Amino acid sequence: MYPTSLTQLARANPFSAPLFSLQKVEEPRQSQPEPGRRSRTLAAAAAVDEGDSCEFGSQKYLVLCGFGGILSCGTTHTAVVPLDLVKCRMQVNPDKYKSIGNGFAVTVREDGVRGLAKGWAPTFIGYSMQGLCKFGFYEVFKIMYSDLLGEENTYLWRTSLYLAASASAEFFADIALAPMEAVKVRIQTQPGYANTLRQCVPKMYAEEGIWAFYKGVVPLWMRQIPYTMMKFACFERTVELLYKYVVPKPRSECSKGEQLVVTFVAGYIAGVFCAIVSHPADSVVSVLNKEKGSTAAQVLKKLGPKGVWKGLVARIIMIGTLTALQWFIYDSVKVYFRLPRPPPPEMPESLKKKLGLTD
Repeated sequence: MYPTSLTQLARANPFSAPLFSLQKVEEPRQSQPEPGRRSRTLAAAAAVDEGDSCEFGSQKYLVLCGFGGILSCGTTHTAVVPLDLVKCRMQVNPDKYKSIGNGFAVTVREDGVRGLAKGWAPTFIGYSMQGLCKFGFYEVFKIMYSDLLGEENTYLWRTSLYLAASASAEFFADIALAPMEAVKVRIQTQPGYANTLRQCVPKMYAEEGIWAFYKGVVPLWMRQIPYTMMKFACFERTVELLYKYVVPKPRSECSKGEQLVVTFVAGYIAGVFCAIVSHPADSVVSVLNKEKGSTAAQVLKKLGPKGVWKGLVARIIMIGTLTALQWFIYDSVKVYFRLPRPPPPEMPESLKKKLGLTD
């Protein structure tokens, strides 16, 4: 049997990787899955719970998760377009837009109240596509990597699994987002260039070709991949810790409404960290899409160490609220369509035996 200190470490330390080898314990032979039915190693994935509308990981499950991503990202990002517009203008022209309040005042004075909605169409389209890929592919990659790891390693390496699955999903999500993000930033940060999506797209294409819509994809990866890794991994682990240490009863005894409150709180906590880790790259993206012919390295040098943090407070408010609402909407879609919602992961019985945690 392992020493008590090692057992306590395995129980208590949620983020470190397993640094030990396990004893081999003879396990009872498990029955083989039915022909044509794929074995799954994630919690609550082996069968359809009573009341669920489909099996975890099925095609219907993944399609509806993608739909939940469209709703959660498209609607929330569109709702905060005014704040996003001011944040972008503070990043590209800090001398004119000195603070959040001043940015709103200057924008309303020059463009009227309707000016605060500039860029809403590319925002809705772009972030809807991003949400489809972000949440849909996250579920796909999480299942795929879990199947590769096996049940015990899925539990031991679950934080790494969340990080890898979210990074893989965001890689494709940013390719879907990049064209509309470029259009949105051009509309918001160059007054007089174009006021609508229909005006901006042909003008950008005529001036710079197709590259105009994808030149920001690498900075997008720099911004969004760390953001999404933090968003998903921090959320998943925060939910786990909230149910373990804060919520006074097991998740199975909580109502759907109480579970959604936990989802919202965990989402907001994750959102604050997301905003901080991704803000420098967000500043680069904003300036890059405004200026023709510039590169990410040139913009980074121009902004300097202090310039990349301009607009951070506005982004924390925006991203914290956004992330909390996105997880709330996404989880609500799962509840509405009666999709499987696995509980926080628990150590498999076979692993408990190998660690000597059972009699």
